[in-house]
Amino acid sequence: MPDPKTPKSSTLKTGKPEALKVLLSWRSPSRLFKRLSRESYATIGAIVFLVAIILLFLKEWFLIVVIIALAFFSYVLSHVKPEEIEHEITNKGIKTGGKNYLWSQLVKFWFEEQDGQTVLLVDGQDRFPFRLWLILGDQSKQTVQKVLASFLPEEKPEKTWADRAGEWITRQIPLEK
Repeated sequence: MPDPKTPKSSTLKTGKPEALKVLLSWRSPSRLFKRLSRESYATIGAIVFLVAIILLFLKEWFLIVVIIALAFFSYVLSHVKPEEIEHEITNKGIKTGGKNYLWSQLVKFWFEEQDGQTVLLVDGQDRFPFRLWLILGDQSKQTVQKVLASFLPEEKPEKTWADRAGEWITRQIPLEK
């Protein structure tokens, strides 16, 4: 008679690990992409210039270089289109961009609308910060939700003070009309 405390899994029955089975697969851009207007660049340039002048008087040379580098980085991100990557939800976890994340590493998921696109966000527990951002593209939100619900709880985290501060700054200094 088998021990009732022994967990039932395919590994114990056959001695082999369970085969990897793809439950859902889709392709989408690796990140959100939005071209900025000339007006946006003028706003960013003015802010960078004013902050650089203030830091110049304070002799904070390194911070000036960092701010200019961040401005250049935002320029590059708005001009270089993201690559198309494949996302897979399997019986063992999530595979995105060639990297595997096991269900034991993942904690919860939720959806957000950003720049007119639906984004799947998945929080993990092993590394800090650990959040997967998967753009759904043409994939149905309901289909993804149905598949993920059997492995993870759907739970949107409360906004932190940093989230609220970022939203406030975005409302106060809009880069576009």
